[in-house]
Amino acid sequence: MGERVHLKAELRQRTGSFKDRGSLNKLLSLAPSALAQGVVAASAGNHAQALARHAARLGVPCTIVMPRDAPLIKVGNTRAAGARVIQRGDTLSDGAAVVDRLVQEEGLTLVHPFDDLEVMAGQGTMGLEILEQIPDVTAIVVPVGGGGMISGVATAVKDLRAGIRIVGVEAARAAAAMRSLEAGKPREIQTGDTLADGIAVKRIGRVAYPHLEALVDEMVVVSEEEIIRAIFFLLEREKLVVEGAGAVAVAALLAGKVPVATGDSVVCVLSGGNIDMNVVSRIIDRGLWADGRLASLAVVVRDRPGYLNEVTGVVAIAGANVLHIEHTRAFGDISVGKVGIEMRIETRGRDHVAKIVHELRKLGHTVDELK
Repeated sequence: MGERVHLKAELRQRTGSFKDRGSLNKLLSLAPSALAQGVVAASAGNHAQALARHAARLGVPCTIVMPRDAPLIKVGNTRAAGARVIQRGDTLSDGAAVVDRLVQEEGLTLVHPFDDLEVMAGQGTMGLEILEQIPDVTAIVVPVGGGGMISGVATAVKDLRAGIRIVGVEAARAAAAMRSLEAGKPREIQTGDTLADGIAVKRIGRVAYPHLEALVDEMVVVSEEEIIRAIFFLLEREKLVVEGAGAVAVAALLAGKVPVATGDSVVCVLSGGNIDMNVVSRIIDRGLWADGRLASLAVVVRDRPGYLNEVTGVVAIAGANVLHIEHTRAFGDISVGKVGIEMRIETRGRDHVAKIVHELRKLGHTVDELK
């Protein structure tokens, strides 16, 4: 970026996200009678794990309603902490009716993942830490789902240093805050599938919204490809395993959506690291593909002895590695006397792929890079 960028690694919290802060603060604010009866929440996973852990530490019965497709690691960790887990619906909002029923029938106390003043205040302690750790900070970039984290951080920071810029980042497929700010009030949206499942909410919090409207300087959105790039970047460059929701602030910076001026000192909040390892492996492949370090080439050559050795020889001489190869004679639009070869190769990047393609074409072969 050309300027100083710091990473607030909330993924290092005990349950892997910033949610430890708000859930514990809320529990500590409840009356003994409410604690004895138990607490309930709807959560995609991070709030679930945090509330379950701190409830267990305090001896408080805990019930969590999670979406049916919540990441397995988050479901497993929540159960392991001792919580009763009920899986319903496809989003956080879909579990609200179940939570309401449990509050009415079992007398449980709702601990909302974001739309609660005590929860928001707990998240705001992050802002206080940032001011202590980076005294010259000029901008803080924060992931936004329901708005609890950015509201708490903005309230704490702006009270002490009003000139610090607070920038919120949403996934483009779940931009509830952006749409609400445009409408001038909380507005429900339809969310799409997103890697940033931890911030995929249909509506910004009603308690959080006024704080967002009054204190947040700017909102931006990032695409799924930009989120993938950020997760891959943090894995490779910073050796940090960050989930999609936790990577959106870095995604916005890498995409140039948060202007950085000379002398700026920027803090990006990495809000969580609870990501399914199967997803990580796919992201690594996508990241390598985007960088050109994985590439697939379709090569058409004359059907003669030694053709396969010639093609693979070009790759070997260039210092690349063939990961997979197959060839066909009788299919597609390949002419009689020609052979089609498809190969996946491992390279040093886009320039390296271009060099290999150039060398193959010099030998008279037809070459296309498959996307």
